Amino acid sequence: MIQTQTFLRVADNTGARYIMCIRVLRGSNARIGDSIIAVVKDAIPNGKIKKSEIVRALIVRTLSSLRRKDGTTLRFGENAAIILNKNKNPRGTRIFGPVAREIRKAGYQKILSLAFFVI
Repeated sequence: MIQTQTFLRVADNTGARYIMCIRVLRGSNARIGDSIIAVVKDAIPNGKIKKSEIVRALIVRTLSSLRRKDGTTLRFGENAAIILNKNKNPRGTRIFGPVAREIRKAGYQKILSLAFFVI
């Protein structure tokens, strides 16, 4: 679960490396498929996104386990997010690492089409 002041790795090529959650948009804890508002803590020098920029992001991987309806559990090795624009589309053109298929329920088809590996 992601809450305020949680650091997340950015899983796209926008230029941001790490973001920190400053607001969960639904409830107090975010899970895979939820949106958050975050601040960029680390970025590459000539990227699209600069350090200390406020962005909207979608959670794609969490350390806490996710239980599916068939009884399986899914757990990743890191917390990761993808930076979104105002139209809920990804700002980057590539997505790195695996993405859970629960994102499809949230209505982010474009992210699933960009992802190389969907679990």
